[in-house]
Amino acid sequence: MKSKSKKTAALELVKLCCRALDDKKAEDLRVLDVSAQSSITDYLVLATVNSEPHLRALRVELEKAVDAAKTRIVGIEHAQQSGWTVVDLFDVMVHLFVADRRSHYGLENLWKDAVEVSVPKLLAVGKPKAEKKAVARRKKPGKKQ
Repeated sequence: MKSKSKKTAALELVKLCCRALDDKKAEDLRVLDVSAQSSITDYLVLATVNSEPHLRALRVELEKAVDAAKTRIVGIEHAQQSGWTVVDLFDVMVHLFVADRRSHYGLENLWKDAVEVSVPKLLAVGKPKAEKKAVARRKKPGKKQ
């Protein structure tokens, strides 16, 4: 089992990846904690894209976010027109698929013993305060906008 601080760092990386993918409109974003099943990685991040250009855009955005966080990308695997890209961040593996490839490979089924991590909670935690205040202002009833 990994140390708590290493696990926390991996989860922070998962949050970073989820935010970057969510910002670029990734669909069906799921996170699986596979640390109990895998000696290779702790988390799998799975996302569906709507086209090959969308796949490239998400990969590029992910690379930028990871680079800005000063995290090393171990490797990226993508065969031209395969509909699937894997970004290896060591403790986190990100899989980006077009819909038919995602259903074909069924990684969620292969890792069905993994613990699913709530993506909405990951995206909500640690948002900038200014963003939280703006959301709160929009939600106040009775105020004219």
